[in-house]
Amino acid sequence: MDYSYLLPFCDSDKQKNLLEKVIAGESIHKASMEVYGSPTNGLRAFRRMKARAARQGIAPESDMVKQVPDGFHLKGTSTLYNAEGKQTAQWVKTNIDHERQMELMREAVEALAQDLPVIERIPKARCAHKDMMAVYPLGDPHVGMLSWGEETGQDWDLKIAEAAFCNVFDRLIATAPPCKEAVIVNLGDYLHADNFEGVTSRSKHSLDVDGRFGKMVSVAVKIMRQMIESALARHEKVRVINAIGNHDDTGAVWLSVCLHHMYQNNPRLTVDTKPAPFHYFSFGNSLFGVHHTHTCKPAQLPAVMASMVPEQWGAATFRTWLTGHIHHDVVREYSGCTVESFRTLAAKDAYASWHGYSAHQDMKCLVISKEHGEVERHTINISQVRGLLS
Repeated sequence: MDYSYLLPFCDSDKQKNLLEKVIAGESIHKASMEVYGSPTNGLRAFRRMKARAARQGIAPESDMVKQVPDGFHLKGTSTLYNAEGKQTAQWVKTNIDHERQMELMREAVEALAQDLPVIERIPKARCAHKDMMAVYPLGDPHVGMLSWGEETGQDWDLKIAEAAFCNVFDRLIATAPPCKEAVIVNLGDYLHADNFEGVTSRSKHSLDVDGRFGKMVSVAVKIMRQMIESALARHEKVRVINAIGNHDDTGAVWLSVCLHHMYQNNPRLTVDTKPAPFHYFSFGNSLFGVHHTHTCKPAQLPAVMASMVPEQWGAATFRTWLTGHIHHDVVREYSGCTVESFRTLAAKDAYASWHGYSAHQDMKCLVISKEHGEVERHTINISQVRGLLS
């Protein structure tokens, strides 16, 4: 049989070399020995290529010859044969390949980011506390959310959000010690909506959004830039982590890629660009995990940390998960690890108001000692900048 149809499904030079030998007429056993030094390893590689092709709808020996579009995978096929055993019709059913679509989206964002402006290097800050780190958790900012005060008790839109986040963070930076290192931790749902339709990507719930999607993106980037540049003026090294939330599955990814490109000339800033569900960072004997908690419950997080970063877990005395999603301050202590969620600075939307949800609005700075873990924290609440929001 001609196996040349498998060439697009090779994911290594070894697999391609193996396949070319088989296409040229060698047996799989002989080609495996020449390329892998083992017939078993070569056969496994050959089977993996065939499995990848079949997931895309290509398996000629089973009369499957219609490849599904990139970003999808084969869900199933139904083939109709006549009395002579000849195929007369075939139905190809596909499903979304979320992993591949995320990869394609990331490639598109990186291509578009090449046209973004690059920020010139920001002057180095003077830092006094080399054994201290400032951590700024951003609880569910929901930039782009629209709230009508007559219904919810508080007006909120893009203009108010920009004034609130920029002024609160500016005050918070001023209260923080001049630590050498800082981490801005966006705990997810930085954007209220992730698409032009203004609905959640998973459940398709309709959202109250202010203005066009492009306007929301513009304000969201502006707020994050202000936070980054304020932090760089106060701290020598700054790291940005954007957790993926249930409101911004793709928004968190493109935000990280764009910021990474824009600040490429600023070596004092590090932006995590991995589209991962969990992020980790350490300082001294403290280990932190970051997750939105829409896909993994708080009680599961200590075991996730211990299994994913066992060496960092073993070296740490203080272990903490920083989480969002519920818009409330909640601290849960588990064996060997604490899980903490944070309030949002944003107002309630209509959904939260009608369901009776309520929480104070503030933003915090956690001050971490290399030796003693968290030693202090600072809080700025919305009432401290109320006069600047109109």
